[in-house]
Amino acid sequence: MEEERLKKIAELREFLEERIRSLETEIEGLKMILEFVNALLLEKSFRRAEEITPLKAAEAAPTLTPPVREGVRAIPLKTSTGETLANIYVEDRNLRVIPESDKKFYTDTPPFEAFLIDKVLNRMRDIDQESVKRGELMPEESLSFEVKTEGNLIREIVIRNVTPQRERELRSAIRWTLEKMYEKTRGV
Repeated sequence: MEEERLKKIAELREFLEERIRSLETEIEGLKMILEFVNALLLEKSFRRAEEITPLKAAEAAPTLTPPVREGVRAIPLKTSTGETLANIYVEDRNLRVIPESDKKFYTDTPPFEAFLIDKVLNRMRDIDQESVKRGELMPEESLSFEVKTEGNLIREIVIRNVTPQRERELRSAIRWTLEKMYEKTRGV
């Protein structure tokens, strides 16, 4: 009885630790976006953000590229300077990440493997696999992913069975990873 209770408490601790890591990743991405917005505001105007009318803010917002086909959302992933790194195509619960044609991202460039694959995608997949073992999730509903490459050049990342909560986290983590990889290839 006591052993079972301790096991449940340990599982709860593991869940809380994972949630904290997830939120820390999201916060890190949001901080980067905030830095970009602040830099843009400083560049465009010396007025405080509260003084800018909603219309002017909407005019400054980047426009999304139109969907590839009906039911598909395209989300550009940009550097803090506004350069497009890749596009995420969202259809149902699946994400396809396709790097811009002029960008070269390699699987051996940090932090791709250590952060995006190991800490984000593998961890999400492992959490789902545990949910499948406990009968809380059907196997076909668990997160899976595939990195399509030519040699070690990344051509596409396909992530299946993404929940809306995870979509936000994944967008942030992928953008951050690609930006860091891009900085390394440019020698920044």
